[in-house]
Amino acid sequence: MPDGVQRVIGLLGSLILLPFVVVLAGLVRATSPGPSIYRAIRIGAGGRPFTCYKLRTMREEAASVGPAISTAGDPRITRLGALLRRRRLDELPQLWNVARGEMRLVGPRPEAPEFVDLDDPLGRAVFTQKPGITGATQLLFADEAALLAGDSPVTVYRERILPAKLRVDAAYFAHRSAGLDLWLLGQTFRVMLGRPPRPEVVRARVGLRDAA
Repeated sequence: MPDGVQRVIGLLGSLILLPFVVVLAGLVRATSPGPSIYRAIRIGAGGRPFTCYKLRTMREEAASVGPAISTAGDPRITRLGALLRRRRLDELPQLWNVARGEMRLVGPRPEAPEFVDLDDPLGRAVFTQKPGITGATQLLFADEAALLAGDSPVTVYRERILPAKLRVDAAYFAHRSAGLDLWLLGQTFRVMLGRPPRPEVVRARVGLRDAA
């Protein structure tokens, strides 16, 4: 879908879902001290940083305690935050990022600057594109926290998970179409309903049939 159409959808979605997001934000604040919206610096189009908005799912002091990524059973995640993450509801504020032209509905996951290497050809090809609220990597790595077991989750992420994500995103860009984007959006709604797609189906749709 053209960026202009996605920005309109993002704006309309932000307005329509605003009451729902306000209610969720109120619950976040009521169940955990701190701001309801988490502002994260992520890398966007052209490799430039931007502010990505999410409903806060961790305790307020989480940024200064523990690794930069979350693992399974991470004690920093609140009970409400775990539910929001499981249903992808914490990402609803990113519709405003889409309306602003900083993100797309479908694209690579917005990545933190410390994990972005623009000197790597594959990384440069992926991280200079607009990230998306959802996409093939978001579906395939929905249980990413469970893969980060061990004493050094950051190392596991950097050396094993991130390269696999880049291969998936590169395959997505090679086959990107309006039809594929609509299919990925449909599968995201299935995840929100607790019915995730089979990984092999997602890989096949983006043209990646190995064990990425």
